Amino acid sequence: MANHSPFLKATRIHAAVALCIASCASAWAQQTATEITITDKLPARVSGFGDVSAQELPFSTTTITSATLQDIGAQRVSDALRLDASVSDSYNSPAYWDILSVRGFTLDNRYNYRREGLPISAETMIPMDNKERIELLKGTSGIQAGTSSPGGLVNYVVKRAPTNAEQQIRNITLSYGQGNNGLVAADLGGRFGETAEFGYRLNIAHEDLNPYIRNTKGQRNLFALAMDWRLKPGTVVDFEFEQSHREQIGINGYSLLGGILPSPVDPRVNLTRQSWSQPGVFDAMTGSIRLRQELDAGWSWTTQYGAQRLKTDDRLAFGFGCSAAGDYSQYCADGSFDLYDFRSENERRLTDAFQTQLSGKLKLGNLQHDLVLGYSRQRQLDRMPPMQSYNYNATASVFNPFTSTPSPSYVTPNTNRSEYSTEFSIKDRMHLSTATSLWTGLRHVNYSRSSEQNEHADPVLGYPDLYPNAKQFKGSINVPWIAVSTQLQGLVAYASHGHGVEQFVTPNTAAYGPNAGAQLGIGRSRQTEVGLRNLHAQYKLEWSAAVFQISRPYAHDLFDGGNYSTRYIDGTQTHQGLDIGANWQKNQWKLSTQTQWMYSKLSGMQLSPESAGSKPLNVPKFVLRGMVEYRYASMPGLRTGLRISHEGERNVTEDERVKLPSWTTLDASTHYDTKINNVASTWTLAIDNIEDKRYWRESPKQFGHYYLYPGAPRTIRATVQFRL
Repeated sequence: MANHSPFLKATRIHAAVALCIASCASAWAQQTATEITITDKLPARVSGFGDVSAQELPFSTTTITSATLQDIGAQRVSDALRLDASVSDSYNSPAYWDILSVRGFTLDNRYNYRREGLPISAETMIPMDNKERIELLKGTSGIQAGTSSPGGLVNYVVKRAPTNAEQQIRNITLSYGQGNNGLVAADLGGRFGETAEFGYRLNIAHEDLNPYIRNTKGQRNLFALAMDWRLKPGTVVDFEFEQSHREQIGINGYSLLGGILPSPVDPRVNLTRQSWSQPGVFDAMTGSIRLRQELDAGWSWTTQYGAQRLKTDDRLAFGFGCSAAGDYSQYCADGSFDLYDFRSENERRLTDAFQTQLSGKLKLGNLQHDLVLGYSRQRQLDRMPPMQSYNYNATASVFNPFTSTPSPSYVTPNTNRSEYSTEFSIKDRMHLSTATSLWTGLRHVNYSRSSEQNEHADPVLGYPDLYPNAKQFKGSINVPWIAVSTQLQGLVAYASHGHGVEQFVTPNTAAYGPNAGAQLGIGRSRQTEVGLRNLHAQYKLEWSAAVFQISRPYAHDLFDGGNYSTRYIDGTQTHQGLDIGANWQKNQWKLSTQTQWMYSKLSGMQLSPESAGSKPLNVPKFVLRGMVEYRYASMPGLRTGLRISHEGERNVTEDERVKLPSWTTLDASTHYDTKINNVASTWTLAIDNIEDKRYWRESPKQFGHYYLYPGAPRTIRATVQFRL
């Protein structure tokens, strides 16, 4: 397999392996080496809200720390956020970028992700090796973003240099499992200079990918560096970047068979893999620079610039529809389906963002205000190749092996998109008393968005000359948010209401013909949330509960009876739910659980009135995540854990005749912290899906097609981390 990476060739991989071997050998030789223990605790703050404790905020958040990421062996954001009951998969292919839903709404990979608080595109594979934590803000993400879908906002926080000049980070990680994947990674950090004014954090990783799904080999590399410079007391400049490369053979989903839900299949089978299949390739360069300046009277000023450059070769032997029955929404009743040769080479996505914020405290009359004033400017450019390949290849089968020949003729137009936005924001926490606060926020967004296909005529597909495919939207919109919170006898009660704005876009595939990639306009979402949580853990118990309602315009696809589908904005999608979470710890025992009950419905449908009152697709009614862990007093450093994951029944089709059954899996893990020749280390053995249960994990409808993805089989992972 060719290595397309421009930044981590084999020589650098060999150097990383040599570094691991040399560092381990050095540590084993130093019998009296000083142990430095890195304790990774839950951060007291959430990015964007200053010094406010996460427990005081009037909305729901979840933070996944690097210690947890290490424990569960997370290699992508879906691995981490699946610990939260509000998160589930939403067309989440194992060898493609993560697509998730929060509170039943699919996150928009272009707008719902942040890195160091700055917008990025998540239409790529984002590595976890250099992430300090992942923050999830649930609900109306308009609090933090001018444009986004309403489910929530994900923020990646990268690993930074240690603040203590005496602290040196020398971590080496080796991992094998979940098939035959093999990982080697190094995490190095420290400070230097006359007064330790310079700090660094370096992460290098290489993984050979050979997962439990057969014939899906690949590889990934990461090189990441973060540095800071303490210019003078109160003035710090931070700089960081990461370059990542991933290539892997793609994986296609299954589908309904003539309107029937088939029995769960062997998840180790790569359904559409052909001898001519080429890997999807994801190259990413992302970085930021930040100036932090402490001002007088407790005020501070922060200015950031972030940039992201993505290059993607999107390739897949793609199963789609049953032309024999004239039905492109599912596979044929006999298990046959149409196979297409899909290739879109050299896709370029560019994101630039500038943000400056002024925060501090101001007293007006007898009331104290905690203010954050912000200004940001952003651009997102999608520059696609002029043509993509989306050609009928052969009739394939779910049940019988098949072969075909490639047909990579590039005759289907691609779509370019350009987006610019300027935002002004203000957040104010008004202290009405020592216990009660009024929170208000407003974000004003000026936007300019356009899309246009690269080719205006296609005689092969029969598109007319110069069809009207260019669309442009300009305007401005205000996104408000208000909340009240009060503390009473160790509890925090709050109520909040906020708006969000999202951009509706037709997917850029040939299934939508001349409308592929077209911008459809903007829509406003609304969320109301009422919650209660304890502020201080009593009896070693922390708990929280929240009731919410989210509504947004509903976008759906209708097949026009010709060669493609059309996406419409029609009706309203409303989700009402209850989130409950608790953590309890006593002596050697630790238990945690999160649950979500969801009631969802569609209303106001004009184009499909028969769907009014039905439930949205792929939204489970009930989700439970739980974990129990025990530390052995008789053997210090040893702990074992059991994790349960349950997702309830959900609709597969709009008429609610086909439903995906609920499923439950159990995962087990053992971790042992010890010293070998004075070198601290953590050894992990984990088994996922202990019962080796076969089940359908999710049932998304994508591109007008019903898909089914099987859950992973039983897999084993062994990991060791040395802290030198």
